[in-house]
Amino acid sequence: MSSEEAVPRRRRRNPRGQGQVLKTELVEAAARLLATLERPETLTLRQVAREVGVAPASIYGHFPDLGALVQHVLRLRYDELAAVMRTAADGAEGPLADLAARCAAYVHWGVDHPGQYRTLFGGGMPDELVPTNAHGAGEELLGSVVASLARVQQDQPEHQDPHEHQDPHEQHRRGPEQEWQAGLLLWTALHGLVALYNAHGNMPWPDLTDLIAQTLALHTGRPVDEIVQLARTADRPT
Repeated sequence: MSSEEAVPRRRRRNPRGQGQVLKTELVEAAARLLATLERPETLTLRQVAREVGVAPASIYGHFPDLGALVQHVLRLRYDELAAVMRTAADGAEGPLADLAARCAAYVHWGVDHPGQYRTLFGGGMPDELVPTNAHGAGEELLGSVVASLARVQQDQPEHQDPHEHQDPHEQHRRGPEQEWQAGLLLWTALHGLVALYNAHGNMPWPDLTDLIAQTLALHTGRPVDEIVQLARTADRPT
C-alpha cells in the first residue's frame, strides 16, 4: 500500500450552520460499513471517521458514542423497511392481498438489500453496543404481519371452513396470543427464506415469488395460485 493510499481523505469543513450535513455523512458512512464489513461487530468510531474524512473527535458533537450512532442507523433501516411494506400494501383489495403485498415486499427488500438486511437481522452485535431494546422499532414490522394474517384468518371464503384441519375447540381458544404466535411463525418462515436465499444465492432456487406464495399458503390455507397473483401485482421495492 502506498503512503498516499494509507492516508485517509481530508474532508472540507462545512460552512457555519451546516453541521447537520456532517451528521448525515456520519450516518451514511456507518450504514455503509455495517452493510459491507465482513464482521460488522468490529466497527469503530475511528473507521467511521476515516470513511468520512474527519477526526474521530468530530463525531462526539452528534453522537455520544458508537452505540448511539449504530442504533440511529438501525432505526432508519427499520423505518425504511416498514415504509416499503406499507407502500406495497396501499390499495390492497382485501386482507389476503394486504398480507401478500407486505410479505412479498419484505422478502424482496431483504434479497435486494442483503447488507442492510444483515444489519437489522444478522445479529453479532454485542449487547453493550446494541441492546435488545434497540430493535424495538422492528416490532412494527412483526405487528403488521400479525395483524394482516389475523384479518386473513377472520376473512375465510364462504366455501372454506375456517376451522378445517384445526382442533375442534380451536375457535374458542383463538385470541391475541394465538394470533401473535401465528404471525411470529410466518415471520420466522419469511426470515428463513431471505437468510437462506442471501447465504446460498448460487443454488437453483425456484422463483422467489412462488416460494413466498407457497409459504403464505401453508400459513393461511388459501390456494397458492391465488396468492401468487396477488404477490405479483404488489409493487416490488426498489
